[in-house]
Amino acid sequence: MSSRRVVLNLALASLRYRVAASLASFVAILIGCGLLIACAGLFETAIVLQAKPQRLASAPIVVGGSSGFKLPDEESEVVPYAERAGLPADQVAKIAAVPGAQRVVTDVSFPAVLLSDGTPQVTGPSVLSGHGWDSAALGGYVLREGGQPAPGQVVLDAATADAAGIKAGSNVDLAVGGRKQTFTVAGTAGPGQAVRAPAFFFSPVDAQQFSPHQGRFDLAGVFPADGVDAGELAARIAEQVPGVSVLTGDERGSAEFLGVDNSRLPLILLAAVFGGMVLVVMALVVSATISLTVRQRQQELALLRATGATPKQVHRMVLAETMAVGAVAAVCGGVLGSLLGNQIFDTSASLGIVPDELVFRQDVVAFAAGIVATLAIVYAAAWFAALAAARARPIQALAEASIPSAKVNPLRRTGAAVCGIATVLLAGTTMFMPADTAAAFGGPAVLTGAIAVALVGPEIMAYVADRFGPLIRRVGGRDATLAVINSRARAVAFAAALTPITLATAVALGNVYSETTAQKAQIAAYAGQLRADVVISAGSGAMPADELQRIRSTPGVGTASPLVTSSGWIEQPYDGNGSDPLRLMGVAAEDQGGTVLATAVTEGSLKNLTGDAVALPQEVAENLEIKVGSKITMRLGDGTQAQVNVVALLDSPSSYASMVLPADLLAAHTTSGLPAQVLVKAAEGKDASELVSALTDQLKDWPGVTVGDDSALLRNFQAGADVEALINYLLAVLAIAYAAIAAVNTLAVAVLGRRREFGVQRLAGADRRQVRRMLFIEGGIVAVAGLVLGIVISLFTVLPMAITTGEIIPSGPIWVFLAVVVAVFLIVWPVTALAARLAMRRNPIEAVALPGQ
Repeated sequence: MSSRRVVLNLALASLRYRVAASLASFVAILIGCGLLIACAGLFETAIVLQAKPQRLASAPIVVGGSSGFKLPDEESEVVPYAERAGLPADQVAKIAAVPGAQRVVTDVSFPAVLLSDGTPQVTGPSVLSGHGWDSAALGGYVLREGGQPAPGQVVLDAATADAAGIKAGSNVDLAVGGRKQTFTVAGTAGPGQAVRAPAFFFSPVDAQQFSPHQGRFDLAGVFPADGVDAGELAARIAEQVPGVSVLTGDERGSAEFLGVDNSRLPLILLAAVFGGMVLVVMALVVSATISLTVRQRQQELALLRATGATPKQVHRMVLAETMAVGAVAAVCGGVLGSLLGNQIFDTSASLGIVPDELVFRQDVVAFAAGIVATLAIVYAAAWFAALAAARARPIQALAEASIPSAKVNPLRRTGAAVCGIATVLLAGTTMFMPADTAAAFGGPAVLTGAIAVALVGPEIMAYVADRFGPLIRRVGGRDATLAVINSRARAVAFAAALTPITLATAVALGNVYSETTAQKAQIAAYAGQLRADVVISAGSGAMPADELQRIRSTPGVGTASPLVTSSGWIEQPYDGNGSDPLRLMGVAAEDQGGTVLATAVTEGSLKNLTGDAVALPQEVAENLEIKVGSKITMRLGDGTQAQVNVVALLDSPSSYASMVLPADLLAAHTTSGLPAQVLVKAAEGKDASELVSALTDQLKDWPGVTVGDDSALLRNFQAGADVEALINYLLAVLAIAYAAIAAVNTLAVAVLGRRREFGVQRLAGADRRQVRRMLFIEGGIVAVAGLVLGIVISLFTVLPMAITTGEIIPSGPIWVFLAVVVAVFLIVWPVTALAARLAMRRNPIEAVALPGQ
């Protein structure tokens, strides 16, 4: 029998006698592999971006406007537009002229909401439910009752009509474009498949009149002629009609659901950041677990060396044992990865990070990538862990098995120094970055800091025992003496538990408090750019111009301005923002009552903010060498190029600045086409609360209107900022959970491996309670050390973030800090108690007879 087979048989046979250690490694590898596969699935979903069409499902090909802005300084990168890009009539004619296209059906969408006693029945994106009757063919809608709509009539989707008890021939109230109108129900229609959003179909004449984007269509459905392949026709359309997006299959859903294209970046961010975090956490956790199990077998491995085994054979045996466990765990991790991937994706959808309609994709590539990465990490961890045991001389190994040295080798010490320097450099760089991009640079500091601690963990534990041992003895009493001695003597084993605790603390505090600090600064900067005593919001999705005049004519109103938000770029001269477009804000020009814009004007005047005009942040203008009076080219949110004149420069906050355009100009290039909010400033001497009452009475017949104070403005912006924050919170929760499980694993293995030691102590006169108290003190030492190190590491992320926002003290709820502290002790002490009970089940004589330390 060859030596390789002997080593393999010995490795497999030894697993039966090391169930606890093998199980700890299995769990750490299993969860890590599952998380990696889940991240790979999220990344694949972001690349593919498939959403099954519903209202457009009957059209084999869907053609929309340009899918995004092709960055001038990039060869192929295209950034999705924030708004829906439309199709001009001439492009529709070109599509219809492509050979093989039998029929082209155009579609427009506009705000239309069913009213019940004057109250809108839906809010949000679903308010864009108005369409022309011709577009019913895109979803296979068939009349179930009544006939086609004439001007002044509407066809309701069957689900809405049934739910409201509406029949053909009855009258219904709809808010169309923000105005309450009464229509006769011409009929009801059912789609060819399930459609979640309501749909109201108007006559072609009414639909064109109601559309806020005159002269263009939102999209077009193309039906191929008989015998023409849809894929081939789609390719011809893309070739012959430039500047359009041609979609087939599940890609058509991105034309129907506006949030699909814009979810690519958040998903890639979630997958890439979390995937990188899991790789680092998994490498640390698996290395610590495997190193601990190898350290506990030091005596056995030394005896193998003493009886003739070569270093290569010992090394190969440890590798074979670990890879056997790793292979089984990786295969099982495939099942866990599928479950975790779907759960993380569903959670992201429920939190609003990605749209509900997006389809989660996780095929063989995602599974292969996760399993290969897992096995590579396991192999590297086992290779390095076994190297020291294989190289040690037999006599030296036997001595170290009794009292393992806390000193680490020069390579590890050098690596720790490099990671420590990297942590400091990342923190220093973050302080000089803009606040809106600082997190991307400061975030990795928690990982590099945790790696540094992991590399020199034994020396840290030895230092803690030596430096703070007298204090611990005074506080803990008689039982603490042996606990301190154990902490020093078993510094290597305790360091394995220190690493995940430090990592969990650093990630939790670093991610949460850096995000809360940035979010507070972002909201404050946004609020600082606007001032309003009253905020009026339209639940019907649109604010018509005539209603704005009613607001301005209300007694006590000083000035009133629509508020429109979007994003875009300065294309000429190019601003270089790339995938991070500038914020666009639309408000009315300054009038005799002033302006709702609170940002100071450094040059020019907001009275000229009319027509094709823009007010730029002074810092942006200086960077691009733009002056008041210059003409620049902007790319707005729907892809439209706009030549605008710079009429003013603003002293905007450097990190969260907005370019300000006339509200009517910006609104025309948004998906809804109309503003949904109005900001009102009270006239001089007018009380804001009285104005709220006056406006509420004035607008009581306005469908779905809400009148509130300036806190409503912050709430709306807070909702958007919360979605960004939830990504960081989700990352933190998942990483902390993994690190916590790893800490439980490591602590359990460390305690269960000391059965013999506990038996000796009990034979010497100690009872179970005294041993447990000793273990609790040991656990407390590890927990406090991990908490202190984690807090210090998190400061390298949190403090620079606070400094970039102009603060010194970070912002955030104190309960998060307290919860992390409590969680660490709830991880350490219960598992210590349970493991101690299992380790002392046998009587002392039987325990002393067991192999091990």
